[in-house]
Amino acid sequence: MYGTKTAGDITNEFQHQIPYWRPSIHTRRANIIVKFQDLYGFTVEGNVDDVNVLNEVREKVRQQGRVWWALEASKGANWYLQPQISSNTEGIAVSSLKLSVLSNTIALKKLIRKGIPPVLRPKVWFSVSGAAKKRSTVPESYYEDLINAVEGKSTPATRQIDHDLPRTFPGHPWLDTPEGHAALRRVLVGYSFRDSCVGYCQGLNYVAAFLLLVMKTEEEAFWMLAVLLENVLVNDCYTDNLSGCHVEQRVFKDLLSKKCPRIAAHLDALDFDVSLVATEWFLCLFSKSLPSETTMRVWDVLFNEGAKVIFHVALAIFKMKEEELLMAHQIGDVINIIQKTTHHLFDPDELLTVAFDKIGSMTTNTITKQRKKQEPAVMAALDQRLRRLNSLKMDGK
Repeated sequence: MYGTKTAGDITNEFQHQIPYWRPSIHTRRANIIVKFQDLYGFTVEGNVDDVNVLNEVREKVRQQGRVWWALEASKGANWYLQPQISSNTEGIAVSSLKLSVLSNTIALKKLIRKGIPPVLRPKVWFSVSGAAKKRSTVPESYYEDLINAVEGKSTPATRQIDHDLPRTFPGHPWLDTPEGHAALRRVLVGYSFRDSCVGYCQGLNYVAAFLLLVMKTEEEAFWMLAVLLENVLVNDCYTDNLSGCHVEQRVFKDLLSKKCPRIAAHLDALDFDVSLVATEWFLCLFSKSLPSETTMRVWDVLFNEGAKVIFHVALAIFKMKEEELLMAHQIGDVINIIQKTTHHLFDPDELLTVAFDKIGSMTTNTITKQRKKQEPAVMAALDQRLRRLNSLKMDGK
């Protein structure tokens, strides 16, 4: 959404002509750093190898787009908007419908893992995430009424939001403008009043900003944020004490030990806490870590398959650099390897292949059991910290 344009307008423009970046022969020889804007308006810095990867990725986007268009032509424009099976439907019709829905679900999962064309992304996200269903349960004027009702109100959440707006992707050609700030503020303030338990947590500004860049309207971005926090992610991930996020970190550490035992053992020997890098991944959903086009591919799968995707991707980042990490001898070296890796992950297919083929299967049920196992320890630690803080306050009086 640049100027008066919507995110959909911009995506459409880029889809008609996704640029190839062709460095000069002198650039190739010197291997200097080049800068350019990506599909979502962010300035990207990379070397010539990165540019070549991006060109290959964008050709894959074109090819994948042709697959989606062919399916729309054969199955209908909204074939992935799965029908509800009515209990009144009789006999073989029910079986046929269930089989059709199952077939579409399997096909859709495979397609989404290969990437949703940017022009279709708003519609597909809104459908598969459950945001459309969530919006359908309230009056059509819900968002407008909410924004009007909270206008001019000041709370700790609104004040923190105002503080964070100029720090949310500074320099972006739309987000870092009065119009961009205003749209982001309305979404964040609106949600802070919708769910006072969450209110506002730093990290949500980056997530909401990305949603605004993708969705066709500000209201759709709001509902995507709502379904993300209320249905997709773990409860209490963004509450005051971040208890849900602490649980996720413990679950991730446990999964790292099981899925990447050599890395986990080496990091333990270095006394490296994986939350040093992973906390931002879980709170910002990789929006501050990965290139934007790679982040969007991760979110494609996240909205369709759920929060387990975050664990798959986080584990994959470590797995991809296993040998380098095993050679690291300082905590700073580990952080540098991870940050360099994430900043240059321009090929989402490489990342997602490792995430789902090399990491192996992880069911939502398995992760839920792990969360329940870790919750008591997290709550005990948070309670102990609260008691210690209260004790210090009492001593200071």
